[in-house]
Amino acid sequence: MVEAEPCRDLAHLGHVEMFTPRPDESLAFFVDVMGMQESGRDGASVYLRGWDDYEFHTLKLTEAATSGVGHVAFRTFSRQALDRRVAELTAMGAGLGWTEGDLGHGAAFRARGPDGHVFELYYDTRWYDAPDHLRPALKNQAQRYPARGVNARRIDHLNLLVLDVAATRRFLERGLGMRTTEQIVLDDGTEAGAWLTATNKTYDIAFTADHAGVAGRFHHVTYAVDSREDVLRAADVFLEHGVFIETGPHKHAVQQTFFLYVYEPGGNRVEIANAGARLMLAPDWKPIVWTEAERRKGQAWGLQTVASFHTHGTPPVERSGHE
Repeated sequence: MVEAEPCRDLAHLGHVEMFTPRPDESLAFFVDVMGMQESGRDGASVYLRGWDDYEFHTLKLTEAATSGVGHVAFRTFSRQALDRRVAELTAMGAGLGWTEGDLGHGAAFRARGPDGHVFELYYDTRWYDAPDHLRPALKNQAQRYPARGVNARRIDHLNLLVLDVAATRRFLERGLGMRTTEQIVLDDGTEAGAWLTATNKTYDIAFTADHAGVAGRFHHVTYAVDSREDVLRAADVFLEHGVFIETGPHKHAVQQTFFLYVYEPGGNRVEIANAGARLMLAPDWKPIVWTEAERRKGQAWGLQTVASFHTHGTPPVERSGHE
């Protein structure tokens, strides 16, 4: 039997829509503390980007009654690739239909994952055009280095909370053509976590089992900086601004990301990471499987995972004892 050729229809993670009940404070956090750039506004949403993100936005910050994630968007390699993904998602019964797009991109097709998360695919996009005061000295970067706060360079990945890890993994593999690079499998065979890529990065999206037993929640979004030293400096920046540091700086065992986690004012978790050390160059990569015993050892250098990392997600779970 001839094995089907792997799908390579996605170009990269495009943006994440984050809900916040404290829009002014959340915006100030991303601009003043994270060092991101506001690129536009529309209704209850503000569009933001890291200084070297080439697109108009990578974060859509939307005022809402509570925190959480609105949708997750990926750009495809071409219009033809978009059509192929639309056909597959429709055949799976997951399609929600087309939207006219946002300030930052053209028409987009939306689909719903097994856990209720909304995924969006688009091709036509709006490249960021820096105004004169933000034009870089080097023409091969999107914007002048901001020298402000954390100086988040680009969006890297996101993490969702789901009720059925295996179902979400299969949905992303078939519907979006993503590759699984690492997994956590418990002793009873249950999949507890998965990391998938659409690019030559080791992962663009991850998801773990939601201990609260609630569907459709959000774990975190990650912005990359250039080095471990930048992550350490970010810890000092957060300290000076009174931002709660949940855990880190430290190194993950899974994917080896050098990490630092905080909460933005709306309650959503945000990670700063030096995430570019490992690349997924092998076309026939076999997923790395971590066992229950291996994960009990904690992070790469022995730091035990803090309890809130497994329980805190957005929107919060009221009166459950989990938040």
